[in-house]
Amino acid sequence: MKLSLELSKRDTGRTLYILDEPTTGLHFKDIDLLLSVLHRLRDAGNTVVVIEHNLDVIKTADWIIDLGPREEMAAAASSPRGRPRTWPPWTRASPADTCATCWEKG
Repeated sequence: MKLSLELSKRDTGRTLYILDEPTTGLHFKDIDLLLSVLHRLRDAGNTVVVIEHNLDVIKTADWIIDLGPREEMAAAASSPRGRPRTWPPWTRASPADTCATCWEKG
């Protein structure tokens, strides 16, 4: 509801949207609709940050930072990050298991 209210406002192209696992509980068709809305927001100049585990959503990202399940703060500095390269190589394994081959240097 909060997202639909926000999207009904006039777009300035200078908004930061942060969504935490927005696909939870959504049907596949609804995920496609959500992705089209998020891409429209991005194309209008807004910044969209999505925290997500759904690989179908991750593969549409312009930039990915994989923080993984590491406990040490220093691990974040060595976490994979960058633009997705080619899709797949994602498998049903965890992104951390396969990400080394999926990132452009960035």
